[in-house]
Amino acid sequence: MALAEAFGARPTRGAHAAPARSFGQRPEYSGEAFAELVSWVDEVAALLKPDAVFWVDGSEEENQYLLDLQVSEGRLIKLNEELRPGSYLARSHPSDVARTEGRTFIASEREEDAGPTNNWADPAEMRAKMNDLFDGAMRGRTMYVVPFSMGPVGGPLSQIGVQVTDSTYAVVSIEIMTRVGNDVVREIANGQEWVRTIHSVGAPLEPGQQDKAWPYNDDKYIVHYPEALEVHSFGSGYGGNAILAKKCFALRIASVLGRDNGWLAEHMLLIRVINPEGKKFHVAAAFPSACGKTNLAMLRPTIPGYTVETLGDDISWLRPGDDGRLYAINPEAGFFGVAPGTGASTNPVAMETLWGNTIFTNVALRPDGDVWWEGMTDEVPDHLIDWQGNDWTPESGRPAAHPNSRFTVSAAQCPQISEDWDAPQGVPLDIILFGGRRATNVPLVVEATDWTHGVFLGSTISSERTAAAEGLVGELRRDPFAMLPFCGYNMADYFGHWLKVGASLRFDRAPRIFQVNWFRKGADGRFLWPGFGDNSRVIDWVIRRIEGQVEAVDSPIGRLPKTADLNLEGIEVSDQDLAELFDVNAASWAHEADLTEKFYETFEGRVPAALTDELTALRTRLEAASA
Repeated sequence: MALAEAFGARPTRGAHAAPARSFGQRPEYSGEAFAELVSWVDEVAALLKPDAVFWVDGSEEENQYLLDLQVSEGRLIKLNEELRPGSYLARSHPSDVARTEGRTFIASEREEDAGPTNNWADPAEMRAKMNDLFDGAMRGRTMYVVPFSMGPVGGPLSQIGVQVTDSTYAVVSIEIMTRVGNDVVREIANGQEWVRTIHSVGAPLEPGQQDKAWPYNDDKYIVHYPEALEVHSFGSGYGGNAILAKKCFALRIASVLGRDNGWLAEHMLLIRVINPEGKKFHVAAAFPSACGKTNLAMLRPTIPGYTVETLGDDISWLRPGDDGRLYAINPEAGFFGVAPGTGASTNPVAMETLWGNTIFTNVALRPDGDVWWEGMTDEVPDHLIDWQGNDWTPESGRPAAHPNSRFTVSAAQCPQISEDWDAPQGVPLDIILFGGRRATNVPLVVEATDWTHGVFLGSTISSERTAAAEGLVGELRRDPFAMLPFCGYNMADYFGHWLKVGASLRFDRAPRIFQVNWFRKGADGRFLWPGFGDNSRVIDWVIRRIEGQVEAVDSPIGRLPKTADLNLEGIEVSDQDLAELFDVNAASWAHEADLTEKFYETFEGRVPAALTDELTALRTRLEAASA
């Protein structure tokens, strides 16, 4: 019998009795495409040498079995069923708590195709290295075969893949974040192209060896093979390193698929905004980490008459339609969000989403069996068990939850999720927003003059890492399009691909592009804009702008609102603060242009001429403004 025909979950030898109902059987389909899948699974199993192979069917019964299995093994803690029904807490090893960007590689055939923003590795050398690491890596464990779809199964914008993993935590997380099941296997059997992904925590077990609650390996690798459409991950059980459908597939590999097939894979939230007249507008927005992306995805407007429906909080795939518009889907099925800072005052929609059926990772445990993290409530509990399983009080002098602690929850639980959030055809985009965390220079909102200028704005997105020197800007962390860690090929070519996609759209139907900045500070270090729900006031202006209801003021960096056109009713923003929010200092912007030039130079001449022309034009306008 082939290894791929084996079934039954046995993460440690003899650690768990067989379930009452048998799970893990391989589905059966005819044809060469299915035989190729089985052959690949057999080949991978022969290398990894698991004790058993378990084909995941995505059923609720199977999912519950896998959750119960982890509780019985001490890998998950079942939370209080009355306070947080159907929910669990996982604690990772302290060394395995985040994405490992330094150990993340793009193994493209040519080094120049990876570009200066990625770690390149020779694919032949890396395959040999990974084969050595994978050899016997699942000994004593079960290898799970997880067929998944990004986007609705069979949808015109969807992509499918298979992940093999020895992490049951990864399996139940993938089942939340993607569409898992035999429907995907049927697509493969019908000849649909699929992405092959292999994940192992890299902790084989000898007979009788005691397992760890969170197995891992200090030697970590996350390797992408763009031409082969493959991902290999070794050593880490943490979300982004173990849920390979997310950043690895949905951005790094998908960006290459998009490059080759005329679409875009983007690190963008996706929302529908409905104005008081009932008209719907679709907005995609790219923000680097810690810039309010999840809060905007779940925006609760403070302007009467406006409503927001959530479509996605992290990733959007954008594809030109036959009608000249740009269509977007959220390829994910769940939210994998940062817990600290999420509370009733900052993101009430997220808190309502987390009522149950959630996997929490590295948050604190309350004595009543519920969870807690910094920012969840104004009142801090007197006693907790922290994310490492130790007693904690407010006097402990350390965070109770890890700063990168997470929640994994189905998007369908979001109270303001759009009814058609997983419509296969996607939604037509009206607006694209780019934003970073900038204390200086960048106005609250600026409109791009055209698509090319919008791409220029996206290519210059950054956040300030340090305080600004007098009259200048602080040290900038460049994150163009919020894709710096996630673009699977040379970012200069990626800029060019954005220009090509724009050229394929009808100029009067392409989404309008704006740059926003919720984080500008005054000279006293105070935020000038209230943010959160009041960001709806900026979106209100953007909508009225694209509807032709308000004019804009030309500036050297783009088009700015007339401050009188902003709806500020019900909030207090002084005239002086408004002036600072929209101040364009020619000297500071000239310095910023120099920084952009240095950034462009890192791409060694590959930045499209259209963008270097935009930089030249910016300098010309700044010189004219300061004359």
